Amino acid sequence: MNQSSNSTVANKMLDFMESASWIRKMFEEGACLKAKFGADKVCDFSLGNPDLPPPESFRETLKTIAADRSPGVHSYMPNAGYLDVRSRIAAQASRDHQVEELGPEEIIMTCGAAGGLNIIFKSLLNPNEEIIVPKPYFVEYGFYVDNHNGKLVPVKSKPDFSLDIHSIENAINNKTKAVLLNSPNNPSGVIYSKKELEALANLLTQASDYFSRPIFLISDEPYRKLVFTGSTVPPILKFYPNSIVTTSFSKDLSIPGERIGYVAVHPEVSQKTGLLGALTLANRILGFVNAPALMQRVVGKVLDAGIDIGVYQKRRDRLTEILKEAGYTFTVPRGAFYFFPRAPIPDDTKFVRILQKERILTVPGTGFGAPGHFRIAFCVDDEVIERSREGFKRTMEMVK
Repeated sequence: MNQSSNSTVANKMLDFMESASWIRKMFEEGACLKAKFGADKVCDFSLGNPDLPPPESFRETLKTIAADRSPGVHSYMPNAGYLDVRSRIAAQASRDHQVEELGPEEIIMTCGAAGGLNIIFKSLLNPNEEIIVPKPYFVEYGFYVDNHNGKLVPVKSKPDFSLDIHSIENAINNKTKAVLLNSPNNPSGVIYSKKELEALANLLTQASDYFSRPIFLISDEPYRKLVFTGSTVPPILKFYPNSIVTTSFSKDLSIPGERIGYVAVHPEVSQKTGLLGALTLANRILGFVNAPALMQRVVGKVLDAGIDIGVYQKRRDRLTEILKEAGYTFTVPRGAFYFFPRAPIPDDTKFVRILQKERILTVPGTGFGAPGHFRIAFCVDDEVIERSREGFKRTMEMVK
């Protein structure tokens, strides 16, 4: 009998735990600092955890639906989710993405956008096929792709984090299955422009023709509605028929722990019947079975609700002032709730450790495939942002 490992835990998981998300590492170190010095003495910008309360309409709808005692209200439903909820979401997604009206069959309710990405990758990937993603990118993407025997291929972006179409083109080969975008982007806050998306759609159309098979465009959009004055998010589905969108209600309703989202498939996607069947089956066999029933019924009633984005915009503006005053180099985010400044020394991990001595918790850009930067999540109280002012300034002066 061959013995591959003396460990109870799978070798791959041991490797993953060793290289696990810097976000969680810094969050855990923040918890230690808070225990030692007190929460009011620590500025924790490590975790993108929305701190605003959900809209009142969400709270009231939740109360009403939770009180429903109708027979079968907590039973299984189709793996794709409740038909009436999917119909309402399809109508809204059609307007948002400016495509011919989506039907409920083109919507799959999921356990958040993460669940959505996993059913997409499960449905699309053969072993060793590749997903291209521009840097910087959300670190969990690598784990999600690996879950389904694929390979994540990061490519460089331009200095302002806009798409480098040439780099994407050079990365496309006979193993490429899709390009994955996240806009507004975590960690940079960049929104990819209409011009960039049109260029990317043209490239993918040409590449699909060359390889005689579709190369998909996948868009991860949990921050789609979290954009600041003067900014809009161009609709992915409008530009490319072989596109798939996944999103969640985590950020715009401030309910990340409820794990509710959906996948929307372009009405003209290649081999649509098979793809929709695969997505639905993947929802079941990955163990999700279906998205949470209670949350499906709630979000279906509050699709026009949202948190007060103005609060995040004021925080962004204050942090912009603080970072400029201290001398940091950065692109002002147009969406989401992150800054991604350039570290003033080459080693971003070392710089984050220096900030930590000021009891400021951030995340090194290395964790997002972009060494030389660091991420600041500003979904924190105004007082925390103001309290960080002198620490950011002292740290910059220290490393000059």
